[in-house]
Amino acid sequence: MTSEENNSSVNIDTLSEQDAAAELAALALKLGAANTAYHTQDAPEISDAEYDNLKRRNAAIEARFPALKRNDSPSEQVGASVASGFGKIAHEVRMLSLGNAFTNADVTEFDASIRKYLGLGADDPLKYTAEPKIDGLSLSLRYESGNLVQAATRGDGSVGENVTANARTIADIPQQISGAPEVLEVRGEVYMSHADFEALNRRQEATGAKTFANPRNAAAGSLRQLDAEITRARPLRFFAYAWGSLSAPLADTQSGAIAALEALGFSTNPLTVVCDGPAQLVDHYTKIEAARPQLGYDIDGVVYKVDDLALQSRLGFRSTTPRWAIAHKFPAELAWTTLEGIDIQVGRTGALSPVARLLPVTVGGVVVSNATLHNEDYIRGFDSKGQPIREGKDIRIGDMVQVYRAGDVIPKVADVDITKRPEAAAAFIFPTQCPECGSDAVREAGDAVRRCSGGIICPAQAVEKLKHFVSRAAFDIDGMGAKQVEQFYADGWIKEPADIFALQKRYGAGLQQLKNREGWGEKSASALFAAIEDKRKIPLARLIFGLGIRHVGEASANMIALHYGTWAALRRAMEEARSMEGPAWDDLVSVDGMGSIMAGSLVGAFGQEAELASIERLVSGLSVQDAVRADTSGSPVAGKTVVFTGTLEKMTRAEAKARAERLGAKVAGSVSAKTDLLVAGPGAGSKAKKAADLGIKVLDEDGWLALIADA
Repeated sequence: MTSEENNSSVNIDTLSEQDAAAELAALALKLGAANTAYHTQDAPEISDAEYDNLKRRNAAIEARFPALKRNDSPSEQVGASVASGFGKIAHEVRMLSLGNAFTNADVTEFDASIRKYLGLGADDPLKYTAEPKIDGLSLSLRYESGNLVQAATRGDGSVGENVTANARTIADIPQQISGAPEVLEVRGEVYMSHADFEALNRRQEATGAKTFANPRNAAAGSLRQLDAEITRARPLRFFAYAWGSLSAPLADTQSGAIAALEALGFSTNPLTVVCDGPAQLVDHYTKIEAARPQLGYDIDGVVYKVDDLALQSRLGFRSTTPRWAIAHKFPAELAWTTLEGIDIQVGRTGALSPVARLLPVTVGGVVVSNATLHNEDYIRGFDSKGQPIREGKDIRIGDMVQVYRAGDVIPKVADVDITKRPEAAAAFIFPTQCPECGSDAVREAGDAVRRCSGGIICPAQAVEKLKHFVSRAAFDIDGMGAKQVEQFYADGWIKEPADIFALQKRYGAGLQQLKNREGWGEKSASALFAAIEDKRKIPLARLIFGLGIRHVGEASANMIALHYGTWAALRRAMEEARSMEGPAWDDLVSVDGMGSIMAGSLVGAFGQEAELASIERLVSGLSVQDAVRADTSGSPVAGKTVVFTGTLEKMTRAEAKARAERLGAKVAGSVSAKTDLLVAGPGAGSKAKKAADLGIKVLDEDGWLALIADA
C-alpha cells in the first residue's frame, strides 16, 4: 500500500498539519492527472466514484486547515487545459462545474442553504427544475444574428477548444436559427446513444481500429477530432440545457428559457420538470433512476436548479460552482436495467452457469450487457429443499434488475423490482440437459451447481479443458493460448490434449499456411512446434493439474505428485481405489488436505472409460518426470508417513507440515496402517487412540522437535 492510499483511510480529524499538507499535495497531483485524462485525453484513469471521493476528501482537509489551501487546489479547478492541435476560444461567461449531492439528506441541505442565503422561510414557495444529467462532453455554441459562428468545449472553464467545424456536422445542432437574440450562446451536452455506440464499436472492431470503453469516451473522442470528416461519420447528438452570453433574456425562469431554446429548434430533455421543494426533487430523481435503462443514453444523476432567474442572479457563484444548482449523482457502481434473457454457459468441469443478458447500461464507467446469475437456486430464490436462500431472488426474463460492479469483479444482479414485472413473465426453468451436447445435466446432493455428464464428448467442456491444459500453471505452451485453442478446435485440428502433440505430424503443412492469417507466419508456426516438443517432458504435478480434474488445484496436484512419486504409481493406485474402499482408497483419503470429495473426483476421472482413454493417449506421447523431493539423506523421517493432530504450541500446523515435507516425510491427514509416526499435541482425540490400537509410534511436540533437531 502506498503512503497516499494509507493516508486516504486516516480520519481527517486526527491529521497533523504536516500530514495534511502532504496529502493535499498528493491529492492535487492525482486529481490534476484525473482531470487531464478525463477532459483532455478522453481516457479516464479512475472511476467517477473514486474521483468524487478524492474531491470530497480534499475539500474536507481544506475546511479543517484553510491556511494550507494550495494555489493549484483541485477545488479551484474546472475541467482541464486545452489540448494541443485545437485553437483556443475564451468563454465570455465562464463554464463552471456543479456541486454534488449523494444522498437525499444532501438535497434537503441544498434547499436549506438556499433558503438561508435568500432569507426565505421553510414554508416560502421556492421552485426548482430537475433534469437528467447527461454523461457526455460539455459544448458551448455561439450564435450571432441567428448564425452559428463558433463552438467550444468547456476546457478549463475559462478557455475551451475551438471545435466549430466538428460541431457543424452534428445533426441536432442547427446552423441557423430565427427569432433568437442578436447574441445567443447555447450550452449543452454532446452524447452518443447506446445503439449508436454499439454500432460504432462494431465498425471500429471490424476495421481493426480502437474501440471505446463507454459512450461518453466515444462522444468526447469523436467531437475532439482534428479531422471534421471523422466527426461527421460518428453518430453524435446534442441536448441544450443552459446558456452563456445573451444580448437579451430568453425568459424569466429556467424552465421558460429551456422552452425557448426548444422553440428555437434545439433538442432539450423531455424529462425536465419543475418541482416544489426537495421532496418532489427526490421523487423525480427516483423516477428518472427507474427509467434510466430505457432512455437509450447515459446519465449519471439529476441536476436541480432554482427556477427563478432573478433568484439565481442573487445567489450568484462560488469559485467553481453556482450556488443555485447541484447534481444529485447516482451510485457509481449500481444501475437498473431490463433482463432480456438468460443464457446457459458450460464450463470445463461441466458446470452449467446462467448468465443474464441485459439491456446495455453503463455501470461504474463500463457498458454492461451481461451479468452472472450464479446458479439455479439464485434464480429461483430457494434451494433444492424449498428453503429460501439469503442471496437468492425470484428472477424472471423481462424483470427490472439492479446490476452492480465492484472494481474489476464480474457484474452481478443485486436486486429485482417485482413491481415492474411484466404480467407474462414466467419462472425460469433451468435445463436438465446440456445445451452444448444434450447429455443429462445432473445435480448431486449438496451441490448448488448442475453439471453436464457428457465429459470429453461435450464440446464446451473440451474447449475449456484444452484452455486449462495449456495455461501457465499446467503445460504452459508458448504461442498457444485461449485464442489459438479456440481456433484449432474450430478447425478440427485438436479435440483433446493428445492432439496438441500430434499437430506437427498431422497438420504441419496446414499450420505453415497460417502465415496468411493475422498473427501467424512460418516463423511463429515453427516456434509453436518447438514449444510443444519442449513440453513433452513434463513434471508429474503439472500433468496432474493440466488434466483439469474437478477440485484438483495446483497445490493439490503437487501434493498428489509428492505422495505417489511416479505416474505409474498414481495410475495403479487410481485403478485399485476405483471401488472407493479398501487400502488404496484409505491411502488416498489419508493424504493431508485430500478429503473424500477431491478423492472421489480424482478416482472418477480415471474411472470413466472415455476420459481414461484420452488421458492414456496423452501420456503415451509424454515423458513424465517423477516428483522430486529435496535431498533428505540423513533425515530421520525420510520416506515415513507422518500425521499431526491436536494443538501444536511451538509452531503452526502449516509450519510443521512444511518442515516434515522438506525432510522427506509424507504428511497424511488421517491415521492408517501405513502411518509411521503420529505427532500429538493437546486435544489429540480419536487419532491418538487409533494410533495406539495400530501400534504406531506417538510423539508429543517436544519429542518431534528433538527427533528432527539435527536434520
